[in-house]
Amino acid sequence: MQSEPETVCNVAISFDRCKITSVTCSCGNKDIFYCAHVVALSLYRIRKPDQVKLHLPISETLFQMNRDQLQKFVQYLITVHHTEVLPTAQKLADEILSQNSEINQVHGAPDPTAGASIDDENCWHLDEEQVQEQVKLFLSQGGYHGSGKQLNLLFAKVREMLKMRDSNGARMLTLITEQFMADPRLSLWTQQGTAMTDKYRQLWDELGALWMCIVLNPHCKLEQKSSWLKQLKKWNSVDVCPWEDGNHGNELPNLTNALPQGANANQESMGQCKSLEYQHLPAHKFLEEGESYLTLAVEVALIGLGQQRIMPDGLYAQEKVCRNEEQLISKLQEIELDDTLVKIFRKQAVFLLEGGPYSGLGEVIHRESVPMHTFAKYLFTSLLPHDAELAYKTALRAMRLLVLESTAPSGDMSRPHHIASVVPNRYPRWFTLSHIESQQCELASTMLTAAKGDVRRLETVLESIQKNIHSSSHIFKLAQDAFKIATLMDSLPDITLLKVSLELGLQ
Repeated sequence: MQSEPETVCNVAISFDRCKITSVTCSCGNKDIFYCAHVVALSLYRIRKPDQVKLHLPISETLFQMNRDQLQKFVQYLITVHHTEVLPTAQKLADEILSQNSEINQVHGAPDPTAGASIDDENCWHLDEEQVQEQVKLFLSQGGYHGSGKQLNLLFAKVREMLKMRDSNGARMLTLITEQFMADPRLSLWTQQGTAMTDKYRQLWDELGALWMCIVLNPHCKLEQKSSWLKQLKKWNSVDVCPWEDGNHGNELPNLTNALPQGANANQESMGQCKSLEYQHLPAHKFLEEGESYLTLAVEVALIGLGQQRIMPDGLYAQEKVCRNEEQLISKLQEIELDDTLVKIFRKQAVFLLEGGPYSGLGEVIHRESVPMHTFAKYLFTSLLPHDAELAYKTALRAMRLLVLESTAPSGDMSRPHHIASVVPNRYPRWFTLSHIESQQCELASTMLTAAKGDVRRLETVLESIQKNIHSSSHIFKLAQDAFKIATLMDSLPDITLLKVSLELGLQ
């Protein structure tokens, strides 16, 4: 700042194979990241390499000196810095003159200017102590003073490191996780049988997501993954380690404002939607012609969304299932579908319909399988302009909600990859059931709107609604929706849709 007096800082930076391996600065500022003075010197070194004089390692320079020159060198060095180095110089002199000292058992002497051996480990400088202190401080503030935001910035830094394939990413996340595990509130909540706050649990979710990124990294060595597995198992064995479904104690469901709605799920507050432009970047190493990182990303997203998975037990984990699905779909909605991506959608829809027990859209699913209504609505609207038959087939298959059925369908047991659903005696605790039923209703309403004027499809959708929707309020809503669609001002009333509306109203 202009009002502040100019200060001179002494900065030292050590390099090893194009990495900054250690830094010191006389400013005394302590932080996880480099101070402004270290950054300034680094930029100066990068931009004006000719201005920084390059010296041989000091050991080489000393080797060229005779005895008189060496004595003069040492004495001048001590004279210039006598208050700082004299005690050390006298101690080293005594040790060198002693035949039995430890220093005389080692051949040669260290040289901080020579750099490391080619085989030595090398990684970017990371002040581990500062990382621990900062995380400890943020956690101790309990979500106040923007500490949650600060922790999210740390997580973002880890993501950035992973993106750059910086080995410090895993190191930094390990330090962060250790501080989270040491938080005294964990044992307090466990003893009291109370739930941790949603904000705090979201931070734990982010920890888990980052560890998944690390262990799934294809560039990591097997021994690294083995050591991480050992570390993760160690943390998992600690009593206070939170459960993923958040089911510590007898927490009562509180669904007030628990779930994001539709596209709002991905709005901004390691208030406006991000507007991104996605482009096809060619992926030369992959076999299929015409594939890009975008097509691969979209395909992986569709595979993930369509996987059959059992609804978890805990309230928070069930909310997270809905939230994560809607956030991923919201990301996909930002992408404009071209011919290449439509092919991917078609291929995946067919795979999911024929996918057996691995697919949430397979012919037979487990009674407690996570419903596919939200995902199917997205698939339906995306496929409808390009392949209406496949779009309806996908959406109609997804309409089921077996958890409310008294008996589940047995399926075609002649096909080896089909597994019969086992109906347990208990009624599962689905805390998000009202949200799920509203999404089922939305899917049905979307199909009714699209099927206007098509008698065959309207009858098929009606049958699906009568078979699969169990909530009288939602059936009534669909009766209203059908009536509105049938009597739009700009066209003649659709008689079939009016019949559908009447049938649903009577039901």
